[in-house]
Amino acid sequence: METAANGPTFRDATDADVDALVALIESAYRGDASRAGWTTEADILEGQRTDPEGVLEVIKSPDSRLLTVEQDGRIVACCQLEHRGDHAYFGMFAVSPTLQGAGLGKTVMAEAERRVRETWGVTEMHMTVISVRDDLIAWYERRGYRRTGRMTPFPYGDERFGVPQRADLQFELLVKKLV
Repeated sequence: METAANGPTFRDATDADVDALVALIESAYRGDASRAGWTTEADILEGQRTDPEGVLEVIKSPDSRLLTVEQDGRIVACCQLEHRGDHAYFGMFAVSPTLQGAGLGKTVMAEAERRVRETWGVTEMHMTVISVRDDLIAWYERRGYRRTGRMTPFPYGDERFGVPQRADLQFELLVKKLV
């Protein structure tokens, strides 16, 4: 376990964290609880964001880790880091809705970028964001990510990823050069 200077504690998730992580991810993106933060997807997607099997798959994957962030003895944020050759993929990013807007997300991203450079020697971080999430994309752009215009379809009909409330959802690839 590592503690950043005067900040939260970072560690890789374990099987014992699955339920708490699913609850965190769901609270950040779905339902009325997510409206306490600004990352909610409640207006564009209903249903689940993830499930215990999806979280456990990330934890168990040899090329992936689920960076878990604790503060005051509870899990308050997480993100998936996956090694994909010359770059890393950043996903499953969640910050507790009641802590959003206070800089924790920036801290988590900086630590994630540092870890993938140090651990895997990669020079780029990739992520996909639902293309209609203008506020979220703008936040990532302020962190140095750039839009590529490369889109992939949303998995309509697969309720493991939620129940879309509109017909124009797709994912856009965002990329950041790591120095």
